[in-house]
Amino acid sequence: MNTENQIEEHLIKQLTELKYIYRPDIVDRKTLELNFRTKFEALNRVRLSDSEFLRLKEDIINPDVFAASKLLRDRQYFQREDGTPLHYTLVNNKAWCKNDFEVVSQLRINTENSHHRYDVILLINGLPVVQIELKNLDISPRKAMQQIVDYKNEPGNGYGNSLLSFMQLFIVSNRTNTYYFANNKNQHFAFNADEQFLPIYQLADENNKKITHLDSFAEKFLTKCTLGEMISKYMVLVESEQRLLVMRPYQIYAVKAIVDCIHQNRGNGYIWHDRKRENFDILQSFDIAQRKPGH
Repeated sequence: MNTENQIEEHLIKQLTELKYIYRPDIVDRKTLELNFRTKFEALNRVRLSDSEFLRLKEDIINPDVFAASKLLRDRQYFQREDGTPLHYTLVNNKAWCKNDFEVVSQLRINTENSHHRYDVILLINGLPVVQIELKNLDISPRKAMQQIVDYKNEPGNGYGNSLLSFMQLFIVSNRTNTYYFANNKNQHFAFNADEQFLPIYQLADENNKKITHLDSFAEKFLTKCTLGEMISKYMVLVESEQRLLVMRPYQIYAVKAIVDCIHQNRGNGYIWHDRKRENFDILQSFDIAQRKPGH
């Protein structure tokens, strides 16, 4: 299994075994939007007219990924043609496991200035939230990282004027080595070998043993509930910097341990390490999410 096509086919097969629905019919911008419309209407129990759906798209597609990320997580308001209000959500953000998880491959957005094709994209309720770029074993994953950065820096790319604006995470792999990193505005999205601008992570288990092979990574990271939890609980939107952060594996395990202590009435705790600003934002987000009524 050496070619990109073989790696892609194997990953899609594995994702279907993880209960993702493979959608070979979603191949371009039109089919992507039609699918999103179906998911949106089902989630919000509404039928939109064509003009209402067009206006909805104009409202939610935002070249600012930070603004789009907030929109993904919050309840929103939309006024229908007859003047009645529609309070809606894009995903079931109370029970992320209950959303629809789908996988598409070789998607072409074909915007005015961009004709890129994307290897594998994971959809939650019809919205593209994870992009997976695959390379042959003899090609470094760094090339895939640089490719994503280059795509995002091109004028008219699909990340700013299509549903790809909701992209949260990127994953790159040559099957042996797998990395993941958060999407961001361009000022926070320039690949640097020292991770100065684009922090990249490898998954690890509770004993800090790296999980680098794509098969093991998918089994651990891409199960539907785990991915939903990763996006909803373990990504932090830093308002002061207008930046998305994804927690490192050891931070996630530490937070889970604290939550377990709270649920077992064994006291509270805190996390501290040398990246003070990042840690403050993570803990602040965690505190708000976990705070109990009356506390």
